[in-house]
Amino acid sequence: MKAKLTLLFIFIVLFIGFVAVKFFLLDKTNETGQLKIISSPVTSIFVNNVAVGKTPFYDKHKTGEYLFKLIPEGTATESASWQGKINIYKNSLTYVNRELGSSDISSAGEILTVTKMSKPPKNSNYGAIYADTEPQGAIIDLDNDEKGIAPLLLEDVTQGEHELSVFIPGFFRRTQKINVDGGYQINASFKLAIDQTQSSPQQNKEVKQATASATTTEKNTVTIKDTPTGWLRVREEPSIDASESAKVNPGEKYNLLDEQNNWYKIEYEKGKTGWISAEYASKE
Repeated sequence: MKAKLTLLFIFIVLFIGFVAVKFFLLDKTNETGQLKIISSPVTSIFVNNVAVGKTPFYDKHKTGEYLFKLIPEGTATESASWQGKINIYKNSLTYVNRELGSSDISSAGEILTVTKMSKPPKNSNYGAIYADTEPQGAIIDLDNDEKGIAPLLLEDVTQGEHELSVFIPGFFRRTQKINVDGGYQINASFKLAIDQTQSSPQQNKEVKQATASATTTEKNTVTIKDTPTGWLRVREEPSIDASESAKVNPGEKYNLLDEQNNWYKIEYEKGKTGWISAEYASKE
């Protein structure tokens, strides 16, 4: 009898454990956040290379990190496409806005996400803002008050509505209304479009200086690694599906112009640029 009771007890414990684990996993699987995407022009939306709809788009989506692609439709096919990794957080809104020009440098937009602050604020009515820009080095204004240079973390921001603005000489200013909640951080990533109406020598000089400072880092060159084929493809866009522009060889070194989603942009010939996979190149 005692043995039967022991077996029954073990069975009950295992059953409760199974139910608890299943409930926990199911709850994690069902975690969702809100996703809002708008664009100009209208684009088809692909998530991890699967079509999910067109802009404007607003729906719930499972939490996690995803690769998004926005591809212009119809008569707007001359506009540049866009792709990037986006995080979706539980019970939080991820906002994506892209204004697509004829090329990457003439395109602009922002991505806004909200996360819990890593440490409690000094005051429960305070939140935080993290602002980053492409190119980096933009001047950050909050409510028309200059705060510093991107990337920049603003702490002790009072909860409520604010106006966040970013600017680099030679690029169009981006301004976004945001609402800060106590204990939460808004992560704002801005892409600035170059102002192609700049024409004076001084203005052109400012544009070049801004672009150079944005793309120059401590590690501003890349060296091609050994590859199974003995060479590495250079592509027109940072995508494995993009057309091939050229081939580069292991051991060759190039200036690093830009970095995006595990792709490096290089100048493989004078006046000619393209993208290579970061898997087969090392920064120096």
